[in-house]
Amino acid sequence: MDVFIVTGSTNGIGQELVKQLLDNNKVVYGIARGESKFEHSNYHHFILDLAKTEKIAETMEELMNEVIEGATTITLINNAGTIEPIGTAGDIDNNLVAKSIAVNLTAPMILTGTFIKMTEQKEIPKKVMQISSGAGRKGYEGWSSYCAGKAGLDRFTEAVQLDEASKSNGVKLVSIAPGIIDTNMQGRIRESTESEFPLVDRFKEYKNTGQLSSAEEVASKLIRFVESEQYYTSEVVTDLRQL
Repeated sequence: MDVFIVTGSTNGIGQELVKQLLDNNKVVYGIARGESKFEHSNYHHFILDLAKTEKIAETMEELMNEVIEGATTITLINNAGTIEPIGTAGDIDNNLVAKSIAVNLTAPMILTGTFIKMTEQKEIPKKVMQISSGAGRKGYEGWSSYCAGKAGLDRFTEAVQLDEASKSNGVKLVSIAPGIIDTNMQGRIRESTESEFPLVDRFKEYKNTGQLSSAEEVASKLIRFVESEQYYTSEVVTDLRQL
């Protein structure tokens, strides 16, 4: 069976990824803070707050023990993320900075490491797709924490892929920026004040002029990509809009 593990599975791209994967007869394990929105025989839900990093490895090991024997392919999609805190570095809440780095960087690092450890002896296709952002490749005023987390995720993925490339059956990793998507995160961005995020009017214009991609469209493209041969030949750090 083809097994997918999706973090942030109850909202936005994550929710749409789960829906479409189930529609394609995949077995899906979701990880999210809240209750599952899916009732399906192929869906299994794990409640976990990724900001509480001390619980991540244990939960991931429990999940992996459920799927490891029956899987013929296994893919981890680290999709969960947070845009908070928005504001200048001197004004934002330090606790929110720590939470941002935990969710956007530390959690996917731990999940990826546990995934690699638990699949080390499995001679099957193994993939990790990190959902990154253009903000990891360019700084934005008011987004210092988000930019730092996503930049770290890109570099982490590059480094781990170097490790895995030396193995006979290593994990293939990609960190992909999906573009600007009409999700709750975009709604939060548009609620920002200009002092918090000077580009807020530009992002309002994206919404008003229909320039935002739908979560459904983006999820479909991500699934096609991760299941294609192109995934194996792609640059480790890439952009969905350029594929």
